[in-house]
Amino acid sequence: MSEHAIIMRGVNKFYSAFHALVDINLTVARGERIVICGPSGSGKSTLIRTINQLETIQSGTITVDGVELTAGGDNVAKVRQDVGMVFQSFNLFPHLTVLENCVLAPMKTRKTPRAEAEATARKFLERVRIPEQAEKYPAQLSGGQQQRVAIARALCMKPRIMLFDEPTSALDPEMVKEVLDTMIDLAREGMTMICVTHEMDFARAVADRVIFMDKGVIVEENAPAEFFDNPRNERLQNFLGQIT
Repeated sequence: MSEHAIIMRGVNKFYSAFHALVDINLTVARGERIVICGPSGSGKSTLIRTINQLETIQSGTITVDGVELTAGGDNVAKVRQDVGMVFQSFNLFPHLTVLENCVLAPMKTRKTPRAEAEATARKFLERVRIPEQAEKYPAQLSGGQQQRVAIARALCMKPRIMLFDEPTSALDPEMVKEVLDTMIDLAREGMTMICVTHEMDFARAVADRVIFMDKGVIVEENAPAEFFDNPRNERLQNFLGQIT
């Protein structure tokens, strides 16, 4: 298995005439934890959505766990089984219980027997600290609890890589910590993670590398201490001045 979990080379993404990603080159080591930040519209979410082909690209290559996504065919389906994604809007099925939300994908895509899928789901619900919510429906949970269900659901597929697209942006402030704590636990266990977020305390505590994007370009990337304490780029300096 390659030491690199993700390799992006010369990636460009357009929405009509709008150049959303501009010549992106990014290598993520296995077990590395990356935080991507930047102003709205800078391409952060688009970048991570290309990693499992929720967004297709116009040029360049993306290789995930040694599989080139841009080759198409069965490669996309194969990669999606190994890449978990958590969105800002939870995306839980409202008509299914928490447990049913968690077992659906393993049973459908991995053909996991129901008893095994349920045992795995309960294990991960325990891991995100809401095992008692298994039989409830999403509408009966708080936002923070729903987001932790979304994380557990992704983990039930036993992914090697986790992508987080602003997972706390839709939460009330008092719910943010419980979700971040869950993500910190994952990071400590060595999960390869890319997280788009404005939670800079989380970036300082967890990230191996912090990336700043603006206008579809990776403008600066560095270890957290250097990134926050000695930013070189003026746009990054201005951005950090606005959010701290």
